[in-house]
Amino acid sequence: MKVLVMDGVAESGLAALKQEPGIEVVIGRKMNEDELIEVISEYDGLIVRSATQVTARVLEKAPKLKVVGRAGVGIDNIDIDAATAKGVLVVNAPGGNTIAAAEHTVAMMLSLARNIPQASASLRSGRWDKKAFMGAELRNKVLGVIGLGRIGSAVAKRAQGLEMKVVAYDPYITVEKAGAEGVVLQPLDQVFQQADFITAHLPLTRESEHIIGEKAFSMMKEGVRIINCARGGIVDEQALYNAMKSGKVAGAALDVFEKEPNTESPLFELDSFIATPHLGASTREAQFSVAFDVAGEVVAALKGDLVKNTVNIPSLSPKTMAAVKPYISLAEKMGKFAAQVICGRISEVEVTYSGDLANQEITPVTTAVLKGFLDLILQDRVNFVNASMLARDRGINVVQKQAGEDGDYANLITVKAASDEGEIFVSGTIFGGVDARIVSVDGYHVDAVPEGHMLYIPHIDKPKIIGPVGNLIGAHDINISGMQVGRKTIGGRAVMLLTVDNRVPRETLDEIEKIDGVLGVKNVSI
Repeated sequence: MKVLVMDGVAESGLAALKQEPGIEVVIGRKMNEDELIEVISEYDGLIVRSATQVTARVLEKAPKLKVVGRAGVGIDNIDIDAATAKGVLVVNAPGGNTIAAAEHTVAMMLSLARNIPQASASLRSGRWDKKAFMGAELRNKVLGVIGLGRIGSAVAKRAQGLEMKVVAYDPYITVEKAGAEGVVLQPLDQVFQQADFITAHLPLTRESEHIIGEKAFSMMKEGVRIINCARGGIVDEQALYNAMKSGKVAGAALDVFEKEPNTESPLFELDSFIATPHLGASTREAQFSVAFDVAGEVVAALKGDLVKNTVNIPSLSPKTMAAVKPYISLAEKMGKFAAQVICGRISEVEVTYSGDLANQEITPVTTAVLKGFLDLILQDRVNFVNASMLARDRGINVVQKQAGEDGDYANLITVKAASDEGEIFVSGTIFGGVDARIVSVDGYHVDAVPEGHMLYIPHIDKPKIIGPVGNLIGAHDINISGMQVGRKTIGGRAVMLLTVDNRVPRETLDEIEKIDGVLGVKNVSI
């Protein structure tokens, strides 16, 4: 078997591949898509970093390919759907850069506190100016961590060693789990209000984009300092610039930007701003570690052994796959729906199966629910192997139930998510083997296609609600392509699901919430 290694993956970490009998390792030169297509048919395995694009065209021309390994976390350069359709396993190395990213965050925080880059530049230009660079101690300061996953937890641990108090926002980890790490969980607005330093460790999703923006800055202390070594776009750079110009933010350090590479930004004009060119994982140790980890995964995949960090569907028997495959995609979408509608700190996810589906091997379907539920909000890459472990690590109880026949549907999946603020129920099924539908939300009958953008609007069943909602959305030139309303009794509680062509802006949601009878509104994107 032959494995092609691209993108300058650290060769020192490839020992597991090089020493495995029967595997030939080929170090490839830089190739574009067409060049890679010309040679990929020779290879059983492919290892890349972020440069090489593993497209559907490449995969189509790779009849021998069994596994693609990503030496790192992000997989944006790999067509996961095409790989899954071809039966190609995709693996990554999610833990290899944890320490590097955490240490870089702490380095940025110390640099902010003591004005190290600015003082160094001043001295090198010929000035000895001690008074201009008065700093601040970290001891007894409050660090706010937004996202308490692998890297966020590692940062919190190191901050505690500096005698900082750590508060955090992460609705997908329990109070007990955070407390065991010495971290106090708080609502997001309280973290913003209390923290002297704020660091983000989230994936970039629709919900986390600009989570540190104008509204967040308005809640913060005077003189707060901001660090982002996670993903560009979590911090609204224009709002940050305005907050720094006004003096509200005393300093900021970014390793990532909304657009990269970035060598021109208004932020660069500010003396209290420091930046690095996406160096969070750029240590020799991290590059060795991700190469070492992914090499072991590729060897395991080629030998048919257990693979821990697969990011697409694991192998199932043909019989089982035929029975459950249509429901895996539906289940993942139902998990995403529930995650975006539920409020509060999550304690349990329960999945109940009715009909013929209950007699199948349904664990992969439950895993798909968890993957969808967790994928939107965790910095860890969630896949079909680690989803259950990630839920367990965050204290989320996962329950799988098999019920009897359902009178209305041949097969039915019901997802219940429970939190400290309530529960949400979502039921779905497949019609004709291909037509996925959400058929119930909190017991209200609907018939919604789980695709694209939707608005979830619980309300009181009364006149003058549907019309004003439609008018507000239309005023922003957003087309409503479908509407479902479910109710149990006339004049009681009801649920409205609107399918829209574009995501509805936050300011429009605020206006909808003011309509008499509306009990809330949530954007749902699937």
